[in-house]
Amino acid sequence: MQYRDDPEPSYDPRSWSRPRPVPVAAPAPPTPPPVDRGRSRVPLAASAAIALGGAILAYAARPAGDEAVTPGPAPTATAGTSYDQRVLNIAAPGAIAPTLASLGVAEDDAARAAQLAQAALGDTPGLIRLDVTLADATLHAVTATHVDGGGVVIERGGDNALTAKPLSAKLTRRMRFVRGELDGESFYSSAVAAGVSDVLVGAFANAFRYDFDIQREVSAGDVFEAGFEERVNADGEAVGAPRLVYAFLSTPTKTRALYQYRLPGDAEAEWFDSSGRSSRRSLMRTPVDAARISSGFGMRGHPILGFRKMHRGTDFAAPTGTPIFAAGDATVSFAGMKGANGNFVRLRHDNGWETLYLHMNRIAAAIVPGSRVAQGTQIGEVGTTGRSTGPHLHYEVHIDGQAVDPLSIETGGGRAIPAAAMAAFRKIRDAIDAKRAETM
Repeated sequence: MQYRDDPEPSYDPRSWSRPRPVPVAAPAPPTPPPVDRGRSRVPLAASAAIALGGAILAYAARPAGDEAVTPGPAPTATAGTSYDQRVLNIAAPGAIAPTLASLGVAEDDAARAAQLAQAALGDTPGLIRLDVTLADATLHAVTATHVDGGGVVIERGGDNALTAKPLSAKLTRRMRFVRGELDGESFYSSAVAAGVSDVLVGAFANAFRYDFDIQREVSAGDVFEAGFEERVNADGEAVGAPRLVYAFLSTPTKTRALYQYRLPGDAEAEWFDSSGRSSRRSLMRTPVDAARISSGFGMRGHPILGFRKMHRGTDFAAPTGTPIFAAGDATVSFAGMKGANGNFVRLRHDNGWETLYLHMNRIAAAIVPGSRVAQGTQIGEVGTTGRSTGPHLHYEVHIDGQAVDPLSIETGGGRAIPAAAMAAFRKIRDAIDAKRAETM
């Protein structure tokens, strides 16, 4: 079937165009009877009459001047099959049967087509494209595909039964880079304005959680770059969530460029600088995302008690429910309600240091004394329990039993990629750099 010259189809079945008959080839003219080359049995007078009549007809039908001879009307074709084709988007496989029924498809055909389509499409979320072809108002074929091109073609066979043929997804990978400057509002608004997908903003901030305090060390005018890989379908449309592979941040005091790489044997990828050294440290600089420092370490006037008192940690203001993470690998030594501290967790780290998390709204169910936690594991949520004036995390670091400023301590150097894996890392790093040079 050829529909290249059709106007853009309407998604409203009521606006469909009138069915078009498909041209049917005219039957071939009858084969003339064989000519008897023997002796003619027609009387001579009759032969002369036939010859004269033929000459008169030939003269009347002669062309005028150089004009081409116009053929007579073609034999009338028998009635052909009328085809209608429509393309619609539906929300889920469960809508296939009612959609087909609304187009006039017989109930049995609609149910059978939906059954075949649902078996192939599965439970993958997202819009489904339906390409429906009707032949004389009977379902002839339907193609149901996800945005990635995967799906199924359902056609009517010679035995009048509907059969399904799977379609494989056709995706390619594309790498994109964006560059921007921080505005005076927030890192989130700056990144989104520059073209960073909102789902990547958290991943970008986490890439630098060991190197920068996003609230205090990053300000308007600082430059950032993000490189991300995405899958695209045959129409160039992005499919699924992108993956951050490169992160760059430059302030007046320091600059960091990081590449995501998964070491052989590791369950997850992590961030490495160009020399192959991990950005990960023994402790995270800040154990809560997108928080504002509302009170630093040191002497201050206590907001509730009303007198000056040593503030032994750092307060991170954030909305109630904001996740709180373990600053490093550790064993839980306390988890529960404790007076003015509210919901409180104390972690003892492998190097002997301790971190304390106060005023939590909720402690995660798995965080119990004696349990082990890995760095970055969520241990609870920001809240305002205990002696607190608003939702925030009070965070302390203790070294040899003494509270120290969490933002001033040296958290140690990250591990280096082993020599055996450096060639693979350099290949990925160089590919990212080459693509970045093309596009930036």
